[in-house]
Amino acid sequence: MDLEQRLRERADVLTPSERRIGETILANSQLVAFGTVADVAEAARVGTATVVRFAVKLGFDGYSQLQASVQRDVSGQLRPAVERIRDQRSGDETLATRHADVEAANVRSTLDAIRVGDDRAVVDRLSDERFPVLVLSGVASRGVAMQFVGDLEQLRPGVRLLDGNQVDIVRTLALVGAEATLVVLDLRRYERWLIDAMELARARGAWAVAVTDNVLSPLASMAEHAFVVSAASAGPFDSHVGTLALLNLFVVEVAARRRDGAVTRLDAIEAAWVAADALTDDGK
Repeated sequence: MDLEQRLRERADVLTPSERRIGETILANSQLVAFGTVADVAEAARVGTATVVRFAVKLGFDGYSQLQASVQRDVSGQLRPAVERIRDQRSGDETLATRHADVEAANVRSTLDAIRVGDDRAVVDRLSDERFPVLVLSGVASRGVAMQFVGDLEQLRPGVRLLDGNQVDIVRTLALVGAEATLVVLDLRRYERWLIDAMELARARGAWAVAVTDNVLSPLASMAEHAFVVSAASAGPFDSHVGTLALLNLFVVEVAARRRDGAVTRLDAIEAAWVAADALTDDGK
């Protein structure tokens, strides 16, 4: 069982200090892989005894076994390479090359992190038009969310970006029942309204999917299924390329699942565009 799975399964019983240790490890796995228990304690702003108790609570014999587990994970992951790419390096490498490497790693890390069964369960739900789909997004990922809604809406009815002011959002969520599917996107630092909205929808019985940046995210803890995206960047802002790749995968799989119905909808859309002379290839 890997560290993220242990964290996911025990998230509800971790204390605030222990959650901070988990977040520290997820943000910098090399610190644990090559550091001491004192290094981790200092980074997480806790005592060394708390780090040891944290390891035991996750099912390890102690810090050494936790460290060995992380070392095995690091040896097979792209994150250390990404961290090296983000460092300033001399030579012929250009910023564009570093950027390309980071984004390629984001896509691969995000898709490789999908747990067996999660993808199928979400696609089953998104493909079934008995269940309306509501998409909620933080400001930073709103553009990606809009693309996802636009694509999915062409394949099936009942897809909506839940947007507007708090009054509109709360009113809609107050009427949501168990038939609704909620897709929620946000990265640290999480917007409070989004957490509150997800709590309200879950209280009404909505089936929720979280797309976020780590297994200890407050969104992940409330979701039926949570997907962790890699958002590393060569620049000052989080990347949303991994998020887009994940959502594009959902769209591709829904299209395959709903092939006949999707073809009918896409033919109708294309016919409407042609009739309206809405698109052109030559600028005339």
